[in-house]
Amino acid sequence: MKKVVVHRAGSYDRLCIEEHADLAPGPGQVLIEVEATGVNYADCIVRMGLYSSAKKYVGWPITPGFEVAGRVKALGAGVSAPAVGSEVIGLTRFDGYATQVVVPEAQVFAKAPEMTATVAAGFPAVFLTAHFALIELCKLRPGMKVLVHSAAGGVGGALTQIARLHGCEVAGVVGSAHKIEAARSHGATVVIDKGSDDLWAAAERFAPEGYDVVLDANGVETLSESYAHVRPTGRLVIYGFHTMMPKTGGKPHYGKLAVDWLRTPRFNPLKLTEENRSVMGFNLSYLFDRPELLAEGMRDLLGWQGKLRPHEVRVFPLSRVAEAHAAIESGTTTGKLVLVPD
Repeated sequence: MKKVVVHRAGSYDRLCIEEHADLAPGPGQVLIEVEATGVNYADCIVRMGLYSSAKKYVGWPITPGFEVAGRVKALGAGVSAPAVGSEVIGLTRFDGYATQVVVPEAQVFAKAPEMTATVAAGFPAVFLTAHFALIELCKLRPGMKVLVHSAAGGVGGALTQIARLHGCEVAGVVGSAHKIEAARSHGATVVIDKGSDDLWAAAERFAPEGYDVVLDANGVETLSESYAHVRPTGRLVIYGFHTMMPKTGGKPHYGKLAVDWLRTPRFNPLKLTEENRSVMGFNLSYLFDRPELLAEGMRDLLGWQGKLRPHEVRVFPLSRVAEAHAAIESGTTTGKLVLVPD
């Protein structure tokens, strides 16, 4: 088997493709022959050595990757399904950048026949992130006004679709004009191009009383204003800090990180209480300790097939993993990036 291995933190040259012995499933595990692997921005943070759960659960060396699609090759002791040869989606806490993965039985789900392997591989991480944010943390009600930053991206598009599915009105924020159509295709009620519009003036026109939910993975660039535009009883949900990270070069700028950390808003619990607002944050990689939540999310999402629009997929061979990382870090992509075996 082949897999991408990162032996120590750094730029794209740290993504080493290596030959390793074929895997065998242990008790309660499923061996999947991988046909496609989803690429997520978190994978880049893993490579840079800044992803906290990677340090906690694995350390160095590490193989990035949270999601795969492929066929069951073998079952471990005590596992009777899915059948060998069946098409599945696997959730992995790392190790997904490989031609084989071993996954606990509870993290394997039947792939819908109409989904290609590349679409299926790009589905779980972004839609589970959106599901947890909106369904677990926010009690959506029809008519709610929701602001989604980065609405043309993987998570942003999933957030937009799930919010619209539940009858909410969505203001989708994008960074440039070429992303407007992607945000519209996900169902955004209005699209705000912050490259040409005054973001917060446009946001106020759509929701003069503020937003019931604001979803922000930008970090310091927008967090203060995101909170300021939450209405009483509303929620700000934080799931990333992308603007603190580099868009080129593949390495963090530690001086900028330090300055941005100092500039990051701190939320006073007394003020939260007085203003009747909530601030919540989460990281999907820590939810692997709660497999029942992952399973519930996947059941919902797979049950909503036909109502959710799959993301457009851009495919890279595994040997060009560095190009995929550079692309997703650039902030210019829409939809999902996926790796396939050469």
